[in-house]
Amino acid sequence: MIDLYYAPTPNGWKISIMLEECDLDYKVVPVNLGKGDQFKPDFLKISPNNRMPVIVDHTNIKEGEPLSIFESGAILIYLAEKFQSFIPTDLSSRAECLSWLMWQMGSAPYLGGGFGHFYAYAPKKWQYPIDRYAMEVKRQLDVLDKNLSERSYLCGDEYNIADIASYAWYGALVLHNIYEASEFLEVSSYKNVVRWAREIEQRPAVMRGRRVNKTWGPKELRLKERHSAGDFD
Repeated sequence: MIDLYYAPTPNGWKISIMLEECDLDYKVVPVNLGKGDQFKPDFLKISPNNRMPVIVDHTNIKEGEPLSIFESGAILIYLAEKFQSFIPTDLSSRAECLSWLMWQMGSAPYLGGGFGHFYAYAPKKWQYPIDRYAMEVKRQLDVLDKNLSERSYLCGDEYNIADIASYAWYGALVLHNIYEASEFLEVSSYKNVVRWAREIEQRPAVMRGRRVNKTWGPKELRLKERHSAGDFD
């Protein structure tokens, strides 16, 4: 059994989607970010960076304790390797997959903590940081769009953990108007990114993963608490 410490955010969706894609049995442990659950001592024992998601794998015992893994990229690699799913096996293809995964891990903070913060949440609209981070996000979208112009997925014809990680952030951006910035960023102009995100979003496991513990939006897209796979029925 795997415990998933989770909140329904793009980083959380990466792991709920991966667990659903792998058809794994897992237990969701909600992390209420608004109430500061991420700063509690028990949580810091498994996530010293006070961030979610975290998984605890009770089938993998290290020094008498189940293995805990923090950082969403590390979790994706662990699950992919353990269950031999959604990661290439040959060296060159694997390197490309990990390159795009690391690209997402390094790029998304500019989208969320940079652009999203200053555009949607900062107490005052400072134009310089908004413009600076908007320029960077548009550059990132252009990188994705060019790569996807001749490919179905980030690494070619096969969907893998790099797509899962990037979809969680950039799919939300181009399809779901996070930060209410779609028009400002002209996201519809990145047609290859939009096509890629729409294709991924139609995957049943992605649909389920995005519903986990979601309490807003259309009723059919919510699942207040996930206890087992049967909760989706």
